[in-house]
Amino acid sequence: MTSTPEEPLPVRTVSRALGDWINRLGRIWVEGQVTEISRRPGMSTAFLTLRDPVADVSLRLTCPRTVLDAVGPALTDGARVVVWGKPSFHPGRGTLALQVFEIRPVGVGALLARLEALRQLLAAEGLFAASRKRRPPFLPGAVGLITGRASAAERDVVENARRRWPAVRIVTREVAVQGPLAAGQVIDALRELDADREVEVIVIARGGGSLEDLLPFSDEALLRAVAAARTPVVSAIGHEQDSPLLDYVADVRASTPTDAAKKVVPDVGEQAALVAQLRGRARRVVEHRLDRESRALTDLRGRPALAAPLRDLDRRSEAVEALTRRAFRCVTHAVDVAGRDVAHAAARLRALSPAATLDRGYALVQDGSSGAIIRDPVDLTAHQTLQVRVARGSFAATVADPLPSQPPPDAASQLTAPSSGRPS
Repeated sequence: MTSTPEEPLPVRTVSRALGDWINRLGRIWVEGQVTEISRRPGMSTAFLTLRDPVADVSLRLTCPRTVLDAVGPALTDGARVVVWGKPSFHPGRGTLALQVFEIRPVGVGALLARLEALRQLLAAEGLFAASRKRRPPFLPGAVGLITGRASAAERDVVENARRRWPAVRIVTREVAVQGPLAAGQVIDALRELDADREVEVIVIARGGGSLEDLLPFSDEALLRAVAAARTPVVSAIGHEQDSPLLDYVADVRASTPTDAAKKVVPDVGEQAALVAQLRGRARRVVEHRLDRESRALTDLRGRPALAAPLRDLDRRSEAVEALTRRAFRCVTHAVDVAGRDVAHAAARLRALSPAATLDRGYALVQDGSSGAIIRDPVDLTAHQTLQVRVARGSFAATVADPLPSQPPPDAASQLTAPSSGRPS
């Protein structure tokens, strides 16, 4: 392809020629650092930039979104990757890009990808579930500590725990906390402390470090041993930003070894203050209850039934006495009335009694043998024996000469004249 100032080549011709030449290149593996990752919603193609970690050189990458998603969360800005792609030239924009068919994390990126796969596996098995996590005891009898030999993490846990509760007993197991032997030693120490019935909580502590240094605390065997432990386990690995998989499996996660001491051992000063506060609350509650009951008793004592308990009895007694006097008057009046009635009846009886008639001088004459009352002289016979009854007694008499019958005297004569019989 030739050109001269008089006959220059059009842009489209040059662009098409460059595209044809670049498209003849084959697929290659390229290593670099990923930046400017762009996943546009609704598009099947993702865009990112691959920078050289040494020189200030970058290359634009395009890849299907499925290829980008297959890498997982390990693919972030700054991750080291190896990409398999083919150079391509876009004539319309005149830009060069690398069309990517596969992305592989390298170094830390590969570790992160492997850890993420393990995390997803354990999460699917339920080892991260909050329902299986146990709460450490409020004041453990003994605290198991798994840490490095003479490490700063051990010093932080022990000093802070004893500062908070001087009587705390710590059972320490020193192990390797990095390297290929670390996971096995931690597992052995964990099983030994878990078998000790006096140990009520186990702390696994280590200071900060790189991802590779903290890798033993993401070991699958260690994680399953922690999940199977009978004793609650506290993870205190690294600093706040460090997050090994042990943090997800442990019953309690502490951001630092110092924080682990605070989580497993209560502060004696805080507890004393809390006890004093609770005692004060209890005292106030009891005093309030006593005051309320005292006021209630005062109110009860102020009631008439308790202030003057005999007043009602006196009132009732007075009522009984009044009723008694009334009853006595009624009975007395009834007796008096009845007595007067009896006296009147007796007077009438005496007035109508034959004895009263006899007291006036009359006599009652009866046949001496039959006791029949003699009413007519003609009924008498000579020498007939009579029984005569007077006011002061009775006596016998004999008829000497019976008289002829005479008409009865009038009423006046009956009241004044004695019997006409003539006794012998």
